[in-house]
Amino acid sequence: MKTKGTTIVLTFLLGSIGVHKFYLGQNFQGLLYLFSCWTFIPALIAFLEIFVYAFMSEADFDRRYNGHAGMLTAAPVQNQMGQNVTINMQNGNVADELHKLNNLRQAGALTDEEFAHQKQKLLT
Repeated sequence: MKTKGTTIVLTFLLGSIGVHKFYLGQNFQGLLYLFSCWTFIPALIAFLEIFVYAFMSEADFDRRYNGHAGMLTAAPVQNQMGQNVTINMQNGNVADELHKLNNLRQAGALTDEEFAHQKQKLLT
């Protein structure tokens, strides 16, 4: 998984030759930087890109460069008192979501029946 911090460091240190573009999977742009590095134009663009990456939100960075890895989908759950509790499903990782549901059950926010029902919904 690509990170914002690594991208910023690569852009700062080796942006003039396009290493950050290769890291982000943008190989064609990386080659353009590499083959035109003698003009110093890629260095100027990389300098500006440092700020773009620095001020980009983590969610936006993940959506652009990690294939929607950071996108959240919400699964509403109703607890025993009739209150809605939202379980966020990230990366479709069912094991993590089952763990969260179990924590809610242990904390008393869900009954055993509600836990079993929500567990079945996650597994199907």
